[in-house]
Amino acid sequence: MADSNTLPKNADEQIAKLRHALVQNAECGTTHYNLAVALIGKQEFAEAEKVLHDAIDCSPTLAEAYVQLGGICLQRGDIEGCFRFNQRATKARAGFAEGYANMGFVLLQLVDGKDAKEDEEKVDKAIKNLKKAIIHNKNFVQAYTTLGTAYFMKGLVEEGIKANLQALSVEPKFPIAHNNLAVAYLQLEDYKRAIEHCDVAVDLGFEVNPAMLDELAPHRNV
Repeated sequence: MADSNTLPKNADEQIAKLRHALVQNAECGTTHYNLAVALIGKQEFAEAEKVLHDAIDCSPTLAEAYVQLGGICLQRGDIEGCFRFNQRATKARAGFAEGYANMGFVLLQLVDGKDAKEDEEKVDKAIKNLKKAIIHNKNFVQAYTTLGTAYFMKGLVEEGIKANLQALSVEPKFPIAHNNLAVAYLQLEDYKRAIEHCDVAVDLGFEVNPAMLDELAPHRNV
């Protein structure tokens, strides 16, 4: 969520203009949506939630509104609610990549170690949704890295590496992919590549796990 200190100085003015526009045309789903986004930027989540439902009432196919509602659910710790709203987003608009990717992400958060079979099913469903996201948006960098995480959770390290390399083929300076590759190569004891990707992640401002830095330290300058 946005830090209130980084909000534009005219945020209140923007909100006022959007409210005025709705007085003139209360049936515009896009205006409701834009108002909700502005309210979320000010962390006024309860009001934003109501406005997003208004947006959906006016424009039932406004998939982005469902995603924002999912984000509000996630912000308050309602992971299952987040999943439901993103699922509704994919039903509201066919081929909505962000909804599929978010469902994949949420399913991985629901893996809790209590039931191995259920956890495996969640990871498999996550992979299925993430692949759908990529089918609909081949440049979806975050979907590739989350897919890589899902593969790692199944113990498919090589597949996870491929997914993160695909992310870098789209965005070479994506720090999460470099960090993930560093972790994977370290697991494979490919210290040279692990160090290379770790250093790039650090240079890009990513806070890598200090334990990984300690583990890689003896292998530098060897």
